[in-house]
Amino acid sequence: MFIKIRRDTLIILLLAFILIGCGRLVTYVAYASSSDINDGIPISGVIIKGNDIVPVDTIRANVMQAGFRDGSVIYGDILKTSIREVSLQDAIQTAQEFATQSTVPGTSITPITAADVQVDKNTGVVTVTVIEDFSSVELENKSITGAGG
Repeated sequence: MFIKIRRDTLIILLLAFILIGCGRLVTYVAYASSSDINDGIPISGVIIKGNDIVPVDTIRANVMQAGFRDGSVIYGDILKTSIREVSLQDAIQTAQEFATQSTVPGTSITPITAADVQVDKNTGVVTVTVIEDFSSVELENKSITGAGG
């Protein structure tokens, strides 16, 4: 019923088990305690807030043109895209300018008067808060009225 194992074999197996367990524990502790992130933080998405008329896709496409798109990575204060590396502050200012240039589809009306772009350096989420103000929009009536009468 019992398997006969010599005492020296049992000691060798026990020491091997302890060494493997300690090695795994040391590897885990070294990984868990490291704060160095060599791969950077990838841009995980763009969230748009505050828009009523201008579609989210239009604003998101314009913000992505500033470099905040899939494949871009944040290394500290640098945004690295597939084409170039730019300062994160410069990319944020460019994204704010591009967001304010978003138009109502089918028109040239740009109702967004201000945009605030926030980048979370831990998760890679870009949050764009826009303010639409139609009182500052200049509209021109270029419709042709028929000669009815």
